[in-house]
Amino acid sequence: MTRKPTILSRHRLTTSIATCATVIVLATGGYAIANSSSSSNSANTTTATSAPATSGHPMSARRGSNERSGPAAGGASGTVDSVSTPSFTISTSAGQKVTVTTASSTTYHNGTNSTSASAIAKGERVLVLGTTSGTTITASQVIVQPNGGGSAASSAAGVVPFQRGAPSTSKQVGQIPANYSQGSGTIVSGTAANNATEAALSAYPGGVVDRVVKLSNGEYEVHNIGVNWPHHIFVNQGFRVVGAN
Repeated sequence: MTRKPTILSRHRLTTSIATCATVIVLATGGYAIANSSSSSNSANTTTATSAPATSGHPMSARRGSNERSGPAAGGASGTVDSVSTPSFTISTSAGQKVTVTTASSTTYHNGTNSTSASAIAKGERVLVLGTTSGTTITASQVIVQPNGGGSAASSAAGVVPFQRGAPSTSKQVGQIPANYSQGSGTIVSGTAANNATEAALSAYPGGVVDRVVKLSNGEYEVHNIGVNWPHHIFVNQGFRVVGAN
């Protein structure tokens, strides 16, 4: 005999079905919300990751062909302070201290005549040409120069000695190549670099040349450090100084 459900049992069954339906709906809704949030986060993450930079320039755009990647040809002139083989120290006419290291391949000259390392003594004025790294020069040539004219020459040339914390003097003299832009050109070495360095230091003694750059017009920019002015000395193809800034 089959029993018919009572009103009470039918009520309970209806309530249970409604409750289960609610749970399913809530669960489904919760999944939808979670899934929507996850999709939104995923989209945001993708956008943040793939968004291109909106400021600054690529490193390659900032690098010029004359950017130093290490020591470069240059030099300095000054008075010998002390000698301690195989090195000695000099002070430039603007007061910059420079350490000079020598090797068996270093050549020595007194004016235009060849000489030896023994010619380097305290108080002698010298021009040092070689490879510059900061204020240290590995000498390829050391040239003993006539005494006199040190600080006076620096003053006459208008060289401004380095003063810590003082702003660099901003001025331009002579002719600056028309299309010159800082960072342009190619670093050079050898005879051309030595001749350009010697010309620059003769006109503007006091600093340390840490690189020589050949410009597109065939002239040279001699980069000068250790002074507040000039930082760039321009030398023509005949190795005559034509301007500075």
